[in-house]
Amino acid sequence: MLQYKRILLKLSGEALAGEDGYGINSDMLERYAEEVKEAREMGAEIALVIGGGNIFRGVSDAARNMDRVQADYMGMLATVINSIAFQDALERQGVYTRLQTAIKMEEMAEPFIRRRAIRHLEKGRVVIFGAGTGNPYFTTDTAASLRAIEIEADVIVKGTRVDGIYDSDPETNPGAEFFSQISYIDVIRKNLRVMDMTAITLCRENVLPIVVMNMNERGNLTKLISGEKVGSLVHP
Repeated sequence: MLQYKRILLKLSGEALAGEDGYGINSDMLERYAEEVKEAREMGAEIALVIGGGNIFRGVSDAARNMDRVQADYMGMLATVINSIAFQDALERQGVYTRLQTAIKMEEMAEPFIRRRAIRHLEKGRVVIFGAGTGNPYFTTDTAASLRAIEIEADVIVKGTRVDGIYDSDPETNPGAEFFSQISYIDVIRKNLRVMDMTAITLCRENVLPIVVMNMNERGNLTKLISGEKVGSLVHP
């Protein structure tokens, strides 16, 4: 029996860039798709939200002097590009998927409809949510929290490059303190960069657990859903 039946996996756009730093690295895309496929074959219902930093970073200099709302819409479009790429990677591996976007673009994706998204999950399809919340001033972390609550997910899994939550960046501080478990309120009090504060608050108010783990370690996703202790857990 799975510990988490329905999950929302949040990946950063930078994760898709891999060592390239920007753009989409085909090897990373294929690896993540394989991880999702394996979890799906175990019986998990999986939804995804992918950031757009790998693409938006390339135009960030131009966006620096732009109107914030316009710049945010550019970021939303970047998430759609990543979502289409991930959908293609999954379908090349035989995984049925649906892409839903918060901004209407019917030629390439369905509009986000909560009941339809849940039905897709129940039928075994992986659902990818693109374009954030569809509103400026909200991050893809907040979009992930919102969509997870809407589809009644059991957990949000945030895939990162490190193996959990630390009090500082373990890549630059070897003495960083690791938290295997931590409460929502302590994340807020300590100002830990798990997700943005709006996302954390949404999860806290709806008692939705968050697991932060290293997505680059093969097999971590399947270990997590099968009940093994992986990464760090944020809970009440």
